[in-house]
Amino acid sequence: MAEENKKNEEKKTEGKKPFMAFLDENKLEIVTVILLGVTALLTAWASYVGSIHGGNQATNYATSNNLSSDGNALYNSAVQAMTQDMDVWNTIADYEIEILYADAVNDQDTIEAYVWKLQWFCMDNLSDDMAAIIGYDAEAFNDGVNDTEDILAWLKDENGTSLLSPFENEEFVESYFYDAAEKLNEAQSVLEQGQQDNANGDKFSLVTVIYSVALFLLGIVGVFKNQTNKKIVLIISTICLLIAVIFMVTIPLPTSGGIFG
Repeated sequence: MAEENKKNEEKKTEGKKPFMAFLDENKLEIVTVILLGVTALLTAWASYVGSIHGGNQATNYATSNNLSSDGNALYNSAVQAMTQDMDVWNTIADYEIEILYADAVNDQDTIEAYVWKLQWFCMDNLSDDMAAIIGYDAEAFNDGVNDTEDILAWLKDENGTSLLSPFENEEFVESYFYDAAEKLNEAQSVLEQGQQDNANGDKFSLVTVIYSVALFLLGIVGVFKNQTNKKIVLIISTICLLIAVIFMVTIPLPTSGGIFG
């Protein structure tokens, strides 16, 4: 009875096809070697691209720091320039008040004196931008023809801006900081690019780890004597390889550095 059961089991075993029968031992070795070579090349590529991302990250961080320093310097210069122009405006406003008061009390000598002061002070200190804001016509007010009358008309113009502080104009105030803002925005943009390079470099490092797992599994395929075990390990390593490849192609390549220019 026992012999009959044994024979039946042998017949059942003989009737079953081996797992992945199309992949015999020789083909298995060839496939394993090919996958080892491909995985090794892909691992080297991922490491190379990751290192370029790392280099770009360091470069962008350094560039961003330099741009930020330049932007802060421009900002400080803008603050100083605006402070100086505020002092200029305060002096001009004082002269304007003196001229209007002298005109109100019919003090012609005082009018002439402060008009002369205003002319020379504006000639030396008033910027073109501020002159445009307050409506000061440097050419007309200094041509030697009815300068006093022209300046009085300018000051008494109810629709004019001669008595309005130019620093109430937001665009005028912001104009001092255009260069600084542009430089700081550029620094922020470069910093964000560096952060992106850092993230991409980390992703390529993870890809390299997955490739390493695939390499390890491919390396131990030959250790197993059982063909089924070899094939199972080969399948797992192939899955790891495919996951790494799919993940890698979704990561942006560097915009510069190495073979990327």
